[in-house]
Amino acid sequence: MRVLIVNTSENIGGAAIAANRLMEALKNNGVKAKMLVRDKRTEQITVASLPQSPMLKAKFAWERFCIWKANRFSKHNLFQVDLANTGTDITSLPEFKEADVIHLHWVNQGFLSLKDIRRFIETGKPIVWTMHDQWPFTGICHYSGTCTKYRTECHHCPMLAGGGSSHDLSAKVFRRKQNMLHGAHIIFVACSRWLEGLARQSSLLVGQEVTSIPNTINTNVFHPMEHMQMRLQCDLPIDKKLLLFGSLKATDPRKGIDYLVEACRLLKEKHAELAAQIGIVVVGNRADQIRSLFPFPVYAIDYVGNEKQMARLYNTADAYVTPSLEDNLPNTIVEALSCGIPCVGFNVGGIPEMIEHRKNGYLAEACNAEDLAEGIRFVLEAPAPEDLSAQAVHSALAKYGENNIASKYIAVYRRASDKT
Repeated sequence: MRVLIVNTSENIGGAAIAANRLMEALKNNGVKAKMLVRDKRTEQITVASLPQSPMLKAKFAWERFCIWKANRFSKHNLFQVDLANTGTDITSLPEFKEADVIHLHWVNQGFLSLKDIRRFIETGKPIVWTMHDQWPFTGICHYSGTCTKYRTECHHCPMLAGGGSSHDLSAKVFRRKQNMLHGAHIIFVACSRWLEGLARQSSLLVGQEVTSIPNTINTNVFHPMEHMQMRLQCDLPIDKKLLLFGSLKATDPRKGIDYLVEACRLLKEKHAELAAQIGIVVVGNRADQIRSLFPFPVYAIDYVGNEKQMARLYNTADAYVTPSLEDNLPNTIVEALSCGIPCVGFNVGGIPEMIEHRKNGYLAEACNAEDLAEGIRFVLEAPAPEDLSAQAVHSALAKYGENNIASKYIAVYRRASDKT
């Protein structure tokens, strides 16, 4: 079986990382898997890229311009929505022609248009589409927040200036997606049961198979290491209780940094003795910009693209904190658990499928900084931290092991092949 995994980026962003790990898991389980990306950054021979052309950047810029114009020339939410109004036809590429199954992942920001995906459908090749957010079943947004219009038909989009209109971009793109999917037989795979539940409610996916399979993890890279040794290697203090927070962009409001700041303030106010021991490692673009917000020492580290270095950083921490307000199945939690690091996060999205309350971490009430602070205190003052760590590793292996996830996808590929 030859599988072509299609994703905008090779290794930047959660979807790219997940897609790349799946490719390796499939190869380790006898599948001839390749990736096709727009943005290639390594010399990996099983990753192919589009022929480089100034038109690639022009297509991305054109889509952003159309959003900017529809948004009354405001940059607000400029990167929270996608139109797929321009892209590249890849059906003539040898990687596409040779593939038995086409496996779409995150294909936005001018990589593939809806017309391009329709061309895939018309070739008759089996198609699987892993959803890393809500975009495949909404009009234009990646996360809909409290909006549920996608259940019937998008319009009056809250992501657009003035709340949109009955014939706004979300409505137009929603109808284009309906036309794209007409008569198609695609298996849509959500990375969490939470996202699967939302997808099943969308009128776009009526008649399509929707299931869920979590992302996988490479336990040869992400595994427990000696904490003090890792701190010395990463130039971090050995006399602190370290919290780790990571995000592609540390200042992204959806990642909930404001709640982490407030939780830290509450810890300092109510648990002064514990607070005196705490330090925070912040990893991600713009990490240095939030240093002054915290009442504790902050060790800011720019975005880390090297998995081995990221594994070392996880192993410096006493707890990984993820105060995301809306998330699918964060790779960061899987990585931390696999390293034996207890996790603290809000009860939102797919996070409760990952954090087992008071077993491998602490699941705080959504948007409750006080409960988030209690979760941090629970982990840092655990009487038997080795039990939390052991349970973290066990849960990561049981849920996200390569062989387990690869076998589930192989079964999906076979079902997709049977549909065509």
